[in-house]
Amino acid sequence: MTIEIKSVPSVSVSYAHNGSSTTVNTMGMRPMQERAYERRGEQYLLIKSPPASGKSRALMFIALDKLHNQGIKQAIIVVPEKTIGSSFNDESLSTFGFWTDWRVEPKWNLCNAPGTDNGGKVKSVGAFLESEDKVLVCTHATFRFAVDQFGVEAFDDRLIAVDEFHHVSSNPDNKLGLHLGQFIARDRVHIIAMTGSYFRGDAEAVLAPQDEARFDTVTYTYYEQLNGYEYLKQLDIGYYFYSGSYADDILKVLNPHEKTIVHIPNVNSRESTKDKIREVEHIIEELGEWQGSDPATGFQLVKTPDGHILRIADLVDDDPTKRDKVSASLKDPAQKNNRDHVDIIIALGMAKEGFDWIWCEHALTVGYRSSLTEIVQIIGRATRDAPGKTRARFTNLIAEPDAAEQVVAEAVNDTLKAIAASLLMEQVLAPRFEFRPKNPESGPEQGFDYGEDGYDPNKCNVGVNEETGRYLVEIKGLAEPKSAEAVRICKEDLNEVIASFVQDKTAIERGLFDEELVPEELTQMRMGKIIKDRYPELDEEDQEAVRQHAIAAINLVQQAKQLIGESKNPNTGEPSANTALIQGVRKFAMDVRELDIDLIDRINPFSEAYAILAKAMSEDSLKQVAAVIAGKRTSLTPEEAKELAVRAVKFKKERGRLPSINSADAWEKRMAEGAAAFVRFKDEGRYA
Repeated sequence: MTIEIKSVPSVSVSYAHNGSSTTVNTMGMRPMQERAYERRGEQYLLIKSPPASGKSRALMFIALDKLHNQGIKQAIIVVPEKTIGSSFNDESLSTFGFWTDWRVEPKWNLCNAPGTDNGGKVKSVGAFLESEDKVLVCTHATFRFAVDQFGVEAFDDRLIAVDEFHHVSSNPDNKLGLHLGQFIARDRVHIIAMTGSYFRGDAEAVLAPQDEARFDTVTYTYYEQLNGYEYLKQLDIGYYFYSGSYADDILKVLNPHEKTIVHIPNVNSRESTKDKIREVEHIIEELGEWQGSDPATGFQLVKTPDGHILRIADLVDDDPTKRDKVSASLKDPAQKNNRDHVDIIIALGMAKEGFDWIWCEHALTVGYRSSLTEIVQIIGRATRDAPGKTRARFTNLIAEPDAAEQVVAEAVNDTLKAIAASLLMEQVLAPRFEFRPKNPESGPEQGFDYGEDGYDPNKCNVGVNEETGRYLVEIKGLAEPKSAEAVRICKEDLNEVIASFVQDKTAIERGLFDEELVPEELTQMRMGKIIKDRYPELDEEDQEAVRQHAIAAINLVQQAKQLIGESKNPNTGEPSANTALIQGVRKFAMDVRELDIDLIDRINPFSEAYAILAKAMSEDSLKQVAAVIAGKRTSLTPEEAKELAVRAVKFKKERGRLPSINSADAWEKRMAEGAAAFVRFKDEGRYA
């Protein structure tokens, strides 16, 4: 029996797999590590780099230099959970060319020590601070309790390195964030912050803006990482819908012949049956006939209909004797390079950040995860490079809406969140664009490839430097950031701005389902409001520059994706080349009469996502979702009217006349309606 797989990947990105990101220099450093080491003299360093790019070793190189050459007394490595502490075990770095080795005395790796975080381990931190030893590894929790007990002053002249930095928050209730703020205010420690997620502030900022501004940032993108792999050359990301019980439909997306991590739904989610043990049993029953468990590893043995024996690691069972055995088997260093050690891992809260299984080809997540950071971490499980692994994928399996009104509303919410996550991952997987205003003085930059016909002084050009991973895009009328902070945001934080935009319920609901939408209401007004709220310290000109750069980034990727979808290789069905996305951006820039910011503002950022959703969801469900959203639609709010009135004043300054309510241009007409509503609301005293 052949199973029809409901598969419409929302994004499929091909890479050059040129091996550059795994090549080491004479000191044994990969490109990301070398880039970070060049900034080793900075007091505050933030390393933003994907899972598996080598952040822990990068930290070792920098910490050793600080200890030997920069007058730092000790290095304290802080990790979110005990299992990640093993990433900082002893390393013979000199074997690969570095001038010394990384050593952690066993008694100072507190992740391996017995006892509670707020007990003997805190005393051990105190003993370490008094000792002559150089390196200590502990959990975030142990470190928080230690700072509470000894005070920030006790850590003067030391390096504090925080792994998985996205766990920190500027919220006063977040103890680690509070402590870091105190360390920065005292200014007597060095801090290295590392994160594999590009959305450090899912809901709240990680650091206060004035503290964040103190950090020098090293960014190594997913694009650079995957483009430089030796084996992996394609990554697919998709959300698929099911009805009924997910376990009945799981084989429509789970290929038993792919190495897979299945994350079953959180027990509080809509997708959960509230019986996690039975869910695992059901998945095993769908896969084949249970043959017992392996006494050596604790893995479940399952015989598939074609006679193949699957080795399944169950990390959901709470029985500590069973789960500890399975967990230990997965971490067995002797099996790290054995592809046949395990076939499928089923987990709930485990096997996410810091979990290293290079053979994983498919990360299958059931139910929506509310945190984008968590999704990035889960995808990172499948993006390791491994011999023979040419393709990897992430699948989010989501329940289709059904007829019950409350459930429909929840399902719509989850659907929108899944689309937001997908849009965001497209940005993460794309190269990092640098936008430049096109003017009469513009010319080609040395080291950039401008395509077959070279640089055209009469058009907007797209230049590519594959070696550095830089992509220059010229846009007419583009505003340039003026302040150092606005320049930093445009260079480092556009994806975080886009994360806020695609998670904005009003933006995504209207962008997908409002047939009367004028795109500028999203690209100018909604994005403009997000920028103002997020960066109130920027002046209006800089806020507008950041807005334009962020909209250019999301819309160019969306337009390129659409063009890629239209130009598949007829023989393979794959994008026509590894550089398909860049070709798409370049083709879009060449196809339009003029690539200017007004044109980019007139593109609905969600239109391509809707086209994919229409393929992935049944027509009835899609209509139901549209109806739920249409039922919530309201007329102009006083706040929106005020924003439109501000845009109308700007329009008058530029054109010498007010927008016309009878204009054929939808955006001009909308501004005129907003200005009229603003006057009406003002007369009614709504702004008092």
